[in-house]
Amino acid sequence: MIPETIEAYGVRLRRTGPADVPDLVAGCADPETRRFLPALPEEYDADSARWWIAEGEPAVWAAGGCAYAIADPDTDRLLGGIGLTRLTAARADFEIGYWVAPWARGRGVATAATRALGERAFAAGAARLELLTHRENEASQRAALSCGYRHEGVRRAAGAARDGVRHDLLAWVRLADDPPGPTARLLPDLPGGRLTDGVVTLRRLEPADADALHRLHTLPEVVANRVPPVPPDRESIARRCRLAAGYWLAGDAADLAILDAATGVLVGGCALGYDEPATGQATLGYSVLPEARGRGLATRAVRLLAGWAFHVGVARLWAGTREENLASQRVLERAGFRREGVLRGRMPGVDGARTDSVVFGRLASDRD
Repeated sequence: MIPETIEAYGVRLRRTGPADVPDLVAGCADPETRRFLPALPEEYDADSARWWIAEGEPAVWAAGGCAYAIADPDTDRLLGGIGLTRLTAARADFEIGYWVAPWARGRGVATAATRALGERAFAAGAARLELLTHRENEASQRAALSCGYRHEGVRRAAGAARDGVRHDLLAWVRLADDPPGPTARLLPDLPGGRLTDGVVTLRRLEPADADALHRLHTLPEVVANRVPPVPPDRESIARRCRLAAGYWLAGDAADLAILDAATGVLVGGCALGYDEPATGQATLGYSVLPEARGRGLATRAVRLLAGWAFHVGVARLWAGTREENLASQRVLERAGFRREGVLRGRMPGVDGARTDSVVFGRLASDRD
């Protein structure tokens, strides 16, 4: 049985009480809280908080779950909320969820509370805990990884927003017999947040990169290498920039901006996709704006990205180009890749046609 009070890892989990009403209202009225908890009432006020304390929280316990206030163990001030919802009694699996008040963010509160409640849940007989996060919620994904949860997949259209539009949620799962400690990441963070050789700098894509990236990916020569070869709209590029952190943390892809190291201006983009984690194989792609071409920046970016990839455990990198794209092939050759052959009809073309792809590969053991 899970106790009504848990104190561990610098937080206290306890039942919510009348003294928490002002902080509960302030925390649940916060735009960031509401962004990821669309089920909250449209106007969260003191009556909403009192209903939760008197009826909502007890109902969770009565249904076989649990619900707590996260509190500071020194002051007992409310820092957020956390709880478990029973999914199926026969399988002993639960969904864990939490929110953190704005005055408590950046202090590891979600990680501490999730670890504390998870340990008690497993001790009480839970076999599987599932944590669902928005792909845009980087902090929540980092908390899941820190607590040893593994990325299990995507729950398509599992989340609803206030505007009625449904969206995907990422599923992170921890089992009772999983090893202790954080989950090892396929794609760790860049050291210091960036890679540089003094001429070019690589960093993760950010929302502010959307305009420059959209200009890049609507160039005809770049569109020709897209799948399918259709120019993207501005919103799809903006979404790509917003979700870059989520794909990175899940181990799917590292999407990067190429910057001029001297000016900090975005001059292109590159990405690494972990297409075969089981075999240690990843693929990469890159493109540079016209005004930055002819300076060797793409080659430098590919070398930086490849060096980092091999350092974090990738065993083999490959890239494909259209047969007529000689400039891109020269970039790969200068970056230490070897031509391996042609995949006939690999890429979709215009009007249902197929185009060949020239494949280049590089191994971790290859010398520059």
